[in-house]
Amino acid sequence: MDQPEEAGVERRVRRHRSVAEKRRIVELTLVAGASVALVARAHGVNANQVFKWRREYERGKLSEPASPSSLLPVVLSGTDRPQTTSASIHIEFPGRALITVESGVDPILLRSILEGLRK
Repeated sequence: MDQPEEAGVERRVRRHRSVAEKRRIVELTLVAGASVALVARAHGVNANQVFKWRREYERGKLSEPASPSSLLPVVLSGTDRPQTTSASIHIEFPGRALITVESGVDPILLRSILEGLRK
């Protein structure tokens, strides 16, 4: 028995989009009055996928990973040096984490934590 050929069936090819491209598409949907469905259609993406990218964008997951040699901004709070021997450093990754590093911290553990946040 012969199988009938499926006429008009089109096979879609998955397209990998870079983080920068996903972010650009999401940012187009954040403009006042923009329609997610229209932006998605204009870029050949399913609207549900764009909504998923928007959630990732809000969680900070659509940012480009920092290169190992890139510098991070440093903000100093207070101009007086503490009179005690204990010290701490506060590291903030906006929207992701706030880390307080006390003096005497295990450097291997700290490195492991910071590298985990890069992902």
